[in-house]
Amino acid sequence: MRQWTLGLQVVLSATGLLFASVSSAVFAQSQSKLNVLFIAVDDLNNSLSCYGHPVVKSPNIDRLARGGMRFDRAYCQYPLCNPTRASLMTGMRPDTTGVYDNSTHFRKNLPDAVTLPQLFKNNGYFVARVGKIYHYGVPNEIGTSGLDDPPSWQEVVNPRGRDKDDEDTIINYTPQIGLGAALCWRMDDGTDDEQTDGKGAAAAIRLMEIHRAEPFFIAAGFYRPHVPCIAPKPYFDGYLLERILLPKYPDDDLDDVPPIALLVRTPNYGLPSEELRLFTRSYFSAVSFVDQLVGRLLDTLDRLKLADRTIVVLFGDHGWLLGQHGQWQKRSLFEESARVPMIISAPGARGRGKACPRTVEMVDIYPTLADLCGLKAPSNLQGRSLKPLLDDPTAAWDWPAYTQASRSVDNNRVFGRSVRTERWRYTEWDEGRQGSELYDHENDPQEFLNLAADAKHADKVEELKALLRRSYRPASRPASAP
Repeated sequence: MRQWTLGLQVVLSATGLLFASVSSAVFAQSQSKLNVLFIAVDDLNNSLSCYGHPVVKSPNIDRLARGGMRFDRAYCQYPLCNPTRASLMTGMRPDTTGVYDNSTHFRKNLPDAVTLPQLFKNNGYFVARVGKIYHYGVPNEIGTSGLDDPPSWQEVVNPRGRDKDDEDTIINYTPQIGLGAALCWRMDDGTDDEQTDGKGAAAAIRLMEIHRAEPFFIAAGFYRPHVPCIAPKPYFDGYLLERILLPKYPDDDLDDVPPIALLVRTPNYGLPSEELRLFTRSYFSAVSFVDQLVGRLLDTLDRLKLADRTIVVLFGDHGWLLGQHGQWQKRSLFEESARVPMIISAPGARGRGKACPRTVEMVDIYPTLADLCGLKAPSNLQGRSLKPLLDDPTAAWDWPAYTQASRSVDNNRVFGRSVRTERWRYTEWDEGRQGSELYDHENDPQEFLNLAADAKHADKVEELKALLRRSYRPASRPASAP
């Protein structure tokens, strides 16, 4: 009996050692995987201090840029929430997803797509969403899942705060337009934590705390500065109205622009400059409010000692015009609408703290994160890994960026398509039938002079026209054409 007992003890001891060894190996493996903190900021343009804006206060996003890489020429695929987010999350362009509006779910056309978070979920990561990552309407659908994609997540949080509950007090300078697209704003007396985004930041922090011992992909989607531009009063107090200036442009600025390119046909909606400046202050205040919440997320990574093994990606889903060319908001192919802020902080990347001048796209984010985390990405992705640029921001890179938008003409969808190189932007509306635009950003960074009809630039137009054709198959060409 004693011999049997000793034998059992040996077996149990060996089993315990084996279990401890396996547990240690699993723990070590989980610790070796890089986490991802994926931060989406709704309607955030490049009005940030780290991008050279002289007024906007964004110390925490600036801090992220100092420890990561700021992409100075990053562009969205489509300057509208649902199409651009569908492209980013699937890694495929709008002509592949078939998403050109804010109502079509990408799985209608791509039912078997493996999304970016789904790839991480399939590889053993804890994957969660807080707030707006896929599209849903702001402010109407705040607190709901909108056009979310359930296969992408293990856990979701749909915050709702006083910014949604107190909508009847919003100031709207364009009452003929719904709140989701109007120049409207409110200064709140409440605290950060009462806002939808404050609640979202708290939820994302809680998820990082709970899952810090396992690899995670946590997506935090902020709603501001999307209209209505709402922030607590202290953020408004940080901006003196006399420092808020409207963009200047020549009186004949729009004379050489195809009419179809303009969404705001009456420049600046015909509003007085004081109202436009008050609204612009509200946009900047909302940016600073979100910046403060981004700081909370970064502080949490530091507090949990996760910063050295967490990739942080921060981006705006598209640009947003603030009066350039007399235009406001998105759905334009001007630079300020197509260009986005994009910052990637990757542990071990040799280019940290630098800025990258190469033209990159939002479809590049998916293959980049898969590459950095050693995951096998789907073969149908249409972007490219930015890992070489994260190590050397001036590495050889000859890929342009493509952005498209659409208009309704006689109840038909007509596309505008734009290609951006490091120096040039070339745009065609309805394959050129309704006009073209060519801007030389070396000499005309504000896109005041359309050179498309200038004979001296005919060769450049043909070169960029061919480059633009690579991104899609023109309807006027045979289906078999390359």
